[in-house]
Amino acid sequence: MKYNTEIKINGRELSISAPTYFIADVASNHDGDLALAKDLIYLAKEKGADAVKFQHFEADKIVSDYGFTHLKSQLSHQAKWSKSVYDVFKECECNRDWTLELAETAKKAGIDFMSTPYDVPAVEMLDPYVPAYKIGSGDITWPQFIQYIASKKKPVLLATGASTMEDVERAVDTILDVNKDIVLMQCNTNYTGSLENFKNINLKVLETYSIRYPGMLLGLSDHTPGCSTVLGAVALGARVIEKHFTHDNNLPGPDHPFSMNPVSWEEMVLRTRELENALGSGIKVVEENEKDTVVAQQRCVRTKRILHKGEIITEDAVECLRPAPIGAIKPYQLESILGKKLSAEKEKGDALYYSDFD
Repeated sequence: MKYNTEIKINGRELSISAPTYFIADVASNHDGDLALAKDLIYLAKEKGADAVKFQHFEADKIVSDYGFTHLKSQLSHQAKWSKSVYDVFKECECNRDWTLELAETAKKAGIDFMSTPYDVPAVEMLDPYVPAYKIGSGDITWPQFIQYIASKKKPVLLATGASTMEDVERAVDTILDVNKDIVLMQCNTNYTGSLENFKNINLKVLETYSIRYPGMLLGLSDHTPGCSTVLGAVALGARVIEKHFTHDNNLPGPDHPFSMNPVSWEEMVLRTRELENALGSGIKVVEENEKDTVVAQQRCVRTKRILHKGEIITEDAVECLRPAPIGAIKPYQLESILGKKLSAEKEKGDALYYSDFD
């Protein structure tokens, strides 16, 4: 199937040669406060994010209260919640009446506005405001919903946490049936923020994706502390990065503890920009800032004594020493002048050039 290797989000090019696109996922970190949600938009922009993202779900449309209350035990990070899963989701809903104001605030701040929809009405409500859609990992096995989102003909960012390659291929095929603009994002959906999670990030999946889908845009949706995984992902070809964003990790909401804060977010962006500069083109050349070093550090063929015009060059008459002026004979060229007759006088220690020979 064909897909685009370059896409645009709100006029911004995303490609392997473009700067990494950073998405600050506010998620539930607005804590039900519109003013805080708007402040986070401006703060994300200030700290280097390219997009700010919310999550639009309604508890009734994303979880079964009966289902979770009848599990034998709560799972993963939810085991530490003091309230039921349903109640937590209910409290974390993003008020849909805020949408226009959030989108307008993002526009004023100069940052892209995005959201992850979790139901069809959310897609319809968001469509006039978002330049792209993010599909959460939890919906990777829901092809009907994936196809509906993809049919909106906007770029689709697909997270692939807690899934198999079969799940990924099914979801990718579903998107590509109707939409060629896709970003395939590796993800690990453990939201505890534990350092132990680094062992399960599996960044090399990005290499697997690049083999399976050559040239497809890749990304990382990440929940680990710091920026180690981000730097690794960018080095492996990811050009879209999504991390949760908060102004205070000590707040009680479910997403605050493992989110990036303004200090760590800014550090992540700065280190990534350094890495992007360091990655280069992949073509091995003498770099611009090495041109003086070539002269200073490399060796050339130099005379061990005064050599006279007409003298035959022998191995014991020369040695290889620094520096190596441009055009001087290099050590790997030595054999080409042995037995040759000098056409000029040479002082002891002087460099030899092909122009010194007939």
